[in-house]
Parts: sequence; structure tokens; C-alpha cells
Amino acid sequence: MSSKHWKKGRGKLGIFEPLMGNWVANENSPDRMNCRCDRSFSKTLDGKYIQLKADWDLGNKVYEDLTLFGVNSDKKVCFWSFQSDGKQAQGELTEATDVHPEAVAFVANMPAGIARQVYWPDEEGGYYWVVQSKTKKGWNQIVHHHYKKV
Repeated sequence: MSSKHWKKGRGKLGIFEPLMGNWVANENSPDRMNCRCDRSFSKTLDGKYIQLKADWDLGNKVYEDLTLFGVNSDKKVCFWSFQSDGKQAQGELTEATDVHPEAVAFVANMPAGIARQVYWPDEEGGYYWVVQSKTKKGWNQIVHHHYKKV
């Protein structure tokens, strides 16, 4: 799979360079189970963090997620996520070469078990994003989106 457009930047947060900007998945989908999702990645707090704002259009309401990616006191790249339903999550950078050689992935201990989110490039300058749960046999896919630049 070619990834000539998946150029990462400098520093530990340089992995987010290909994701910066505004993105949309399922743009005109009427399907609540495959709903529109808008994502915006931007630098914040003097470039020390990357902010992700995600809005899921569920038809009768919008589900919001605000996530900060940064380097913790142990010098690990981590995320801290807050959702409009009051839930929170936090996790750290992990490998996901089983998905794609250039994948950017994070793993978190959730109330229901271990979860992983993975970003990787498509062939047209967009990216794929999945959420997976850990099972005895490997990773089970929960959500799969294909994002295009807005």
C-alpha cells in the first residue's frame, strides 16, 4: 500500500502531521449506525498538544468528543479524551503494524476491556480510522471510518 502522502513531522507529536486539518467520514449518510463524523486536528497550547474535536451526527443529536494528544511525564505519547455523555478515556501510543506499516495507534484500558484506535493512510490523501476491542483471538473491529479532507 503506497503512502507517499503520509509524511510525518518533527518531534514526538510529528506523527499527527498527516492528520492535521478538517476531515469528514460518511458525509451524506442517513444511517445512524454509519453516521457522519467530522474530525478536526489542530495544535494547541503552544504546540505542546494536538487537539482533536470530533462531532458524530446521530440525526437527533450530536455526540461530541474532545481529545488532547501529548507527551506525559514519562515521555510517552498519550491521549486524554472527554465525551459529551460524560465518559472519559486515556491511553498511550502503541504499535498496529498488523493493520498498516505506518499506522498511528493508541491503546486504552476501558471499563469493557482493552480498546485500540488506529489511523492509517488511504491512497487518495485521506485516512482510515478504526476502533477495536481486544479479544482472546486478537482485535475485534467495532467502528471503521474512511475520512476525506474537507
